[in-house]
Amino acid sequence: MLFDALAPSPALQLIGFSDIDAFRPIETMEDARSIPLDIPNFAAARAVVALPACRIIMMRSFARILDTTYRMPGGLVLLSMTDDLQVNFKGLDLDARYFVTLRGNDECHFVEPQANLHAMIILSPTLRDRGWFDQGDDLRAHLANRPALLHTRQLLLDILRTASVQPLLFESTEVAGHLQEGLLLALDDLFRVDAMADRSASVQCERSIKLVHRIDDYVAAHPTAPIYTADLAGEFGVSIRTLGGAVSKVRGMSLHQYIRLKRLWATRARLLKGGGATVATCARAQGFHHLGEFAAAYRATFHEAPSDTLARGRQGSIAAR
Repeated sequence: MLFDALAPSPALQLIGFSDIDAFRPIETMEDARSIPLDIPNFAAARAVVALPACRIIMMRSFARILDTTYRMPGGLVLLSMTDDLQVNFKGLDLDARYFVTLRGNDECHFVEPQANLHAMIILSPTLRDRGWFDQGDDLRAHLANRPALLHTRQLLLDILRTASVQPLLFESTEVAGHLQEGLLLALDDLFRVDAMADRSASVQCERSIKLVHRIDDYVAAHPTAPIYTADLAGEFGVSIRTLGGAVSKVRGMSLHQYIRLKRLWATRARLLKGGGATVATCARAQGFHHLGEFAAAYRATFHEAPSDTLARGRQGSIAAR
């Protein structure tokens, strides 16, 4: 594994996470919100290298639903480091042949059904415009030229390994600039493929995303109420098929599964606060009125009893005093 072969150094920041609760503060700082889909196999890691006018972040992700807001005035390039990528991007299924780009601000909606290894190259606004981004505030997918993609991957790996074993080289502006120029030239080749307009977020996908946002707002505003598909479709003025299709396209699951998952995570967040709460009050506050069914669903999702989560929350509250 890539991360096992790296060691942290003054030029390479390396950090791993085996617990979703330890990973949460990182997401908060980055304006990201994810719902993990495979708690027992959760593992995440990232390696970061800074060059004079760009930053490389290598990430091992985890199965999740991810919403985040990117603010990239200089631009970003996001590409898979392996050929087994599985991701849904704004309602579109992408594989490792594609890379994603943005300059400016945009909201990102991903569903990763499995752990993926990808690299993000964050560019400084001080970099001279190389003609890569033809439209601002637009997160879009491009079909990569295969040799250019493989070359870019290899350069990224070489830079990380060099930062791990020869960190002093990065103290030299000349050497760091040379490494950066090689990477920029590789990206030049990567961008020599026209954007796949039919793979960028279509009007239909944007409507699905907006509909899912309305569902999120509705669930948050009615935490204890039962939510029925027909009633929700009537509330939004769409058909049941349109409603279910939007959730399936953007979140990769049925409407019922999605609402239950959101409520389970909201319950868990409350249990982790500890205090004088009980499992029953936390569950009922999120619409779980049959406690036996709730406990079974909770254990199936988080692989622990809700009472165990509450106990950890109380211990954390006591330790923080």
